[in-house]
Amino acid sequence: MMRIRTLLADDHILVRAGLRKLLETIAEVEVVGEASDGLALLALAAQLQPKLVLMDISMPGLNGLEATGRLIRADPEIRVIVLSMHQNEEYVRQALRHGAAGYLLKDAAPMELDLAVRAVLRGETYLSPTVSKGVVSDYVQRLRAEEKPGNLLTQRQREVLQLVAEGHSSKEIARRLDLSVKTVDTHRTQLMKQLDIHEVAGLVRYAMRNGLISADL
Repeated sequence: MMRIRTLLADDHILVRAGLRKLLETIAEVEVVGEASDGLALLALAAQLQPKLVLMDISMPGLNGLEATGRLIRADPEIRVIVLSMHQNEEYVRQALRHGAAGYLLKDAAPMELDLAVRAVLRGETYLSPTVSKGVVSDYVQRLRAEEKPGNLLTQRQREVLQLVAEGHSSKEIARRLDLSVKTVDTHRTQLMKQLDIHEVAGLVRYAMRNGLISADL
């Protein structure tokens, strides 16, 4: 039997270890790699070609939502289950918009992980039962009808926005993204102008509302 190549992405080693242990009980699944942030996950996915990814929503550098979107654009067949502590409907909406096939709360029972994995592998969408049924029906109906939040921003602008909101300086951002400091400052200026937000605190709030960073970062 061909086993489903699976990657884990979470910035907590113990969480990954626990997930790996649980996934080892599912005969159809084979964990082939782990990553601690979104960028590392993308590099690993390009190398290992997984069909299933369990993705933490709150990771430094590149969050799980952005990483999910990039994975799905690169390979629409990949099934991503987003892991989160947040029941907030905006996080659910953002996860679905970015292409996630499942949204699983981290305080779910181990048996629910098995249900989620089997559901998404069947081609279904799985959301933790504690997420409002109204949220599910509303978002599934509106996903394609509404303009996606963040479409106003380019991929690079979203990367810069997340790092600014995480408190990184222009110099640090330039080093992480392999850009010049001047280019980073230009992106920052354009972001503020485009969003009509003129202070870093405002950018942080915007990033939180749109799921680019978590309130617990």
